[in-house]
Amino acid sequence: MAYALTAKWTAKDGQEEAVYEAIRKLIEPSRAEPGCRLYQANRSLDDPRVFLLYEIYADEAAYAAHGESEHFKEYGHGLALPLLEGRERQFFEPIEAA
Repeated sequence: MAYALTAKWTAKDGQEEAVYEAIRKLIEPSRAEPGCRLYQANRSLDDPRVFLLYEIYADEAAYAAHGESEHFKEYGHGLALPLLEGRERQFFEPIEAA
């Protein structure tokens, strides 16, 4: 069963462009992961410090592999996360058509 999540990242004041660039660097390698079905990064129109990532993986193990990937370690943990004021995640089980 697929595994989905939303991640809301709020950059510290003055760090929004650095977070933006880190997210941009995450997109391509994340989408290329074998277990990634969707990796969509978004930026708020109302507050440029707020980013929403919508991700779907083949299963929870594929999500865990994403978190351990070299690109997430470098651009996520190494660049973006230290620049965040807030980080919220919610996990979901996608509903399939009948």
